[in-house]
Amino acid sequence: MIKVQRFYLELKSDPFKNIDFPKEIAIDKVKNIDLNKFFYKNIGIEHYWRDRLIWLEKDWIEYISNKNLSTFVLNINGKPAGFYEQEYHPIKKEMELINMGILKEYRGRKLGSILLKHSIITSFKINLKRMWVHTCSLDHEFALKNYESKGFKIFKKEEISFVA
Repeated sequence: MIKVQRFYLELKSDPFKNIDFPKEIAIDKVKNIDLNKFFYKNIGIEHYWRDRLIWLEKDWIEYISNKNLSTFVLNINGKPAGFYEQEYHPIKKEMELINMGILKEYRGRKLGSILLKHSIITSFKINLKRMWVHTCSLDHEFALKNYESKGFKIFKKEEISFVA
């Protein structure tokens, strides 16, 4: 068992309004179980994302069928390089950033920053009270810094025990 630090962060307004990125980058909204599975497995392997690895096809279908769930894929010259999933919670008027990541071979290019900005701008196009996310010490070493640099503030910290 290892001790893991978990951080919950929130953002209450969009500090960006728009985003410019290089022309070889496109970020598209998708509904594709295979892409969600691919990114979850290939990005999550390094960060101990395990919950969905045991899902059956029916579990994936149910997850993707959620009308409040959106998945966006970052493509570089037409090749998938990263993704994020977010879920709108209409009763609370909140957007939860569920998962976000860049494939290993595309890291070090500030693509995580681009994806996060895109997620923020996309989220605040609707009337939100806040956007929130949680991250932990098992995530990418710059995950927490990325969130904080975009204006997210920690509202809760906890230490959990984790079986690696």
